[in-house]
Amino acid sequence: MLKHGILGLLNYGSMTGYEINKIFKDSLNYFWDAQTSQIYRELQTLKKNGWASDETIEQESKPDKKLFSITESGKQELKRWLSEENTGISIRSPLMMKTFFRGECTLDENIAFFKSLKKESNMLNSLMTVSPPDTEQYSKKLNDTSKALYWKMTVEYGLMFSEMYGKWIDKCISELEEIKNEGSCNKRQS
Repeated sequence: MLKHGILGLLNYGSMTGYEINKIFKDSLNYFWDAQTSQIYRELQTLKKNGWASDETIEQESKPDKKLFSITESGKQELKRWLSEENTGISIRSPLMMKTFFRGECTLDENIAFFKSLKKESNMLNSLMTVSPPDTEQYSKKLNDTSKALYWKMTVEYGLMFSEMYGKWIDKCISELEEIKNEGSCNKRQS
């Protein structure tokens, strides 16, 4: 899936690995996370498959840089992938599987678990810094404002998911702490 995201970016125009990584972090990161090393590794796979090519650009007083471009074969692959009927919606969630079986842990362990999720959620929220006007800025830069609508939709999805995730964690912590407090009150009354 990452390879198709990179192909989609390259379809807008030639870019360096650095530019792809930056645009990825500012846009696709709302629904697909990838490390810089994964992006560079995937670029090599795209070249190997004949879906992308690269050109070395020599620079004075700076290291040479590689400019990646989508090939005709890469455009065909992107189109093939976009045409697939299977959207890839998955109900598999390691987090939900772990949550389902949290009854095997102590109340304190579970509160700590959800509090650690809250820290992750806060980090996720801090990564969600690009607002819809920034997606319009990218579309103007690429001379295609019609795509801004779809970029805006994915940003909104990421923001809504992040908000829902944070609320769910807060609710779980609240329920567990309420149970813990009720247990403390019952012990004092005994």
